Amino acid sequence: MSTEKILIIEDERVIVNFLRATLSGAGYQVLHAATGREALLMASSHLPELLLLDLGLPDMDGMAVLRQIREWADIPVIIVSARQDEQDKVACLDAGANDYITKPFGNSELLARIRASLRQHTMLKDRRSLMESCFTCGGLSIHYARREVSVEGRRIHLTPIEYKLIVLLSHNAGVVLTHDFILREIWGPFASDSQLLRVNMANIRRKIEPDPADPRYILTEVGVGYRMADNVEYNV
Repeated sequence: MSTEKILIIEDERVIVNFLRATLSGAGYQVLHAATGREALLMASSHLPELLLLDLGLPDMDGMAVLRQIREWADIPVIIVSARQDEQDKVACLDAGANDYITKPFGNSELLARIRASLRQHTMLKDRRSLMESCFTCGGLSIHYARREVSVEGRRIHLTPIEYKLIVLLSHNAGVVLTHDFILREIWGPFASDSQLLRVNMANIRRKIEPDPADPRYILTEVGVGYRMADNVEYNV
């Protein structure tokens, strides 16, 4: 069974039964709260991976629940509501909802939206974790959050383009990146000036390599591209 817990916040029993059957059948662990207050307690105590939130709750408006959740958590929230007015949808999305699905709906659509929200949340967490980490390869260190590069503890000044290049290589350490791929990623889809890339790489090597003629960190794959050495550590 999946370890992902989904909290249904809904007071209509028919809808709850439908959602429970759909989610359980897809392998999710299902929690249920019939009121806004109960939902807030369960969200903080059970820490579900996703909320399915109805706006028309008996004790408080679902928007109030959403706003309180957003004060302390970035749990994905999908609004499940009979309200079809565009302004309601816009208000919910502006308040921090990840998606909005209008009743009635099919189980295939619901599950697809859940998968999309969970996938996006995971990607954002991974990206945030990476950007808060420090890349280390031998004596070379890159602190992404501070945009700092150092070699053996000595701060290295890189131009914005040079920094983008070294970050691109570090995010793909051990992988050969072709000249065309690097050009597109750094200078855009129509870039084709390989000489521009070679000049910038040479400048980076002069700054970070003990011996630019015998590089330790950024390796050349002749006729193909460049590769960051893969004796790498990521430290948060």
